[in-house]
Amino acid sequence: MASSAGAGAPPSTPQEAIMNSLDMKFVLVPAGEFMMGSDESPAALSRDYPQYDSQRFLLLADEAPVHKVRITKAFYMGQYEVTAGQFRRFLQESGYEPESVADGTGGYGFNREYDPAKSERGDAFEGRNPKYSWSNPGFAQGEDHPVVNVTWNDATAMAKWLSEREGKHYRLPTEAEWEYAARAGTRTRYYSGDDPQSLIRIANTFDADTKKDWPKWEAFALAGHDGFEFTAPVGSFAPNAFGLYDMLGNAWEWCADWHADDYYVRSPVNDPQGPESGSVRVRRGGSWHTWSFYARSSYRNWNTPQTRYTLVGMRLVREAD
Repeated sequence: MASSAGAGAPPSTPQEAIMNSLDMKFVLVPAGEFMMGSDESPAALSRDYPQYDSQRFLLLADEAPVHKVRITKAFYMGQYEVTAGQFRRFLQESGYEPESVADGTGGYGFNREYDPAKSERGDAFEGRNPKYSWSNPGFAQGEDHPVVNVTWNDATAMAKWLSEREGKHYRLPTEAEWEYAARAGTRTRYYSGDDPQSLIRIANTFDADTKKDWPKWEAFALAGHDGFEFTAPVGSFAPNAFGLYDMLGNAWEWCADWHADDYYVRSPVNDPQGPESGSVRVRRGGSWHTWSFYARSSYRNWNTPQTRYTLVGMRLVREAD
């Protein structure tokens, strides 16, 4: 898989970040073209991810076909995922109640003592439970860690409030903008290359530090240590060529689009916005608990807009003037 260059290729020096009223930094992502999606064969994937059931690779039709996308306008992308501290300030200054609190059902949380037999996933995440929310995912987080347990509706509420407060247009990235920004001129599986082990230096994903809590999944852990059992402070790893950090790993990031398995077949070339309707919204990029296969730049995932989970956070876009 080769790198691509040309229209929209990253600048030789990443753009200087601008800062908003919540001390969120944004970098300018230039307009340009890229090839979106993946058409890797099940045979190639089975070779490079031998620990996975090969039937899993037959479920990737929504990543194909690879198709040209043109992002016609530059936009500012959050240099980092929205942090717990920034989300706390938003709640304090806006009076907004996140859904995990407002609907009384709470969120999900990590509990080392939780009986996996009670979980459909067979793991140590329990919920929904009112004791869990964005402020308590069941593990310690600093103010500089990515906020998790936030819904798509929470994310759009924060963007709307910032827009009204600052007179700028904040929103979630479209799925196309997200992949364009994550790839930063590459066509490889990750912006660090094709080798899953390359994630260790650019992303907080499922590795030797995390597998100790999930020994039955240790075959899926990357060899080596990234230094974090759960979330990491944003910006702890190397950025991509656009100067964006944690586009892969740390926390899944909500996108604006509805999801449809067949959308790439009918997606327009210019600024695709996703299907007009649907039941689930796209999330991208993987998390601290994500196996390397699911942290690929092309991988698509989704949840209902009301979903709140220990692995799901957000990153905002501010439209350029």
